[in-house]
Amino acid sequence: MAMLEVKNLDISFGGLRAVDDFNMTIEKGCLYGLIGPNGAGKTTVFNLLTGVYKPNKGIILLDGKDITGKKTIDVNREGIARTFQNIRLFKDLTVLDNVKVGLHNHNTYSTLTGILRLPKYHKVERQMNQKALDILKVFDLDKEADVLAANLPYGKQRKLEIARALATEPKLLLLDEPAAGMNPNETQELMDTIGFVRKHFDMTILLIEHDMKLVSGICEELTVLNFGRVLCQGKTAEVLNNPEVIKAYLGE
Repeated sequence: MAMLEVKNLDISFGGLRAVDDFNMTIEKGCLYGLIGPNGAGKTTVFNLLTGVYKPNKGIILLDGKDITGKKTIDVNREGIARTFQNIRLFKDLTVLDNVKVGLHNHNTYSTLTGILRLPKYHKVERQMNQKALDILKVFDLDKEADVLAANLPYGKQRKLEIARALATEPKLLLLDEPAAGMNPNETQELMDTIGFVRKHFDMTILLIEHDMKLVSGICEELTVLNFGRVLCQGKTAEVLNNPEVIKAYLGE
């Protein structure tokens, strides 16, 4: 069974068809790319998958379960987590606390327990601290656990955002232009990190990216969007050599 199946997805804004009859299938464990020119509808697809927008038509199946139109928090609980093109960390919180925010989906105590600092509160907090540190170690961020997120270098902020997303224990991780603003060395390190995350967490990953070196280096399959419609789908090498794809990116 596929991890993600998207069938005939449509959404319009003020009469403009932003995504038109979009179809995509991602197998479990795959590292999949969604590419296309600026304004092609890629982030709109991410917003549909994560419940930010509700489609006018179509079905989204996650691991065989219909999640179409669910609220963002419910989509996350079903198993989809994402990062953003513009980093959205809690910059006034520590690195550790940013990851613990993600853990709260699966480790809870009542408001009264928290206010009164009852035994369950201390037990859950200890467990979350250890789990957060374990995740941070994967990204070599455990030494900065007490540092404010705002004080991390840009590349490490990107890593922290991925770590926080993984703390929600997703089945499918969506990365929206993870290499945006990175230099070549940072991009290479990010490629290594994404590959490690996939293997270490047995993760299925869908990413949007404009850096074709990153796309060709790690993605196994691609879907190309152009003006909200699927232009081409298939194995990465074949898609990137498709004349229609080259034309969409570079023009005549």
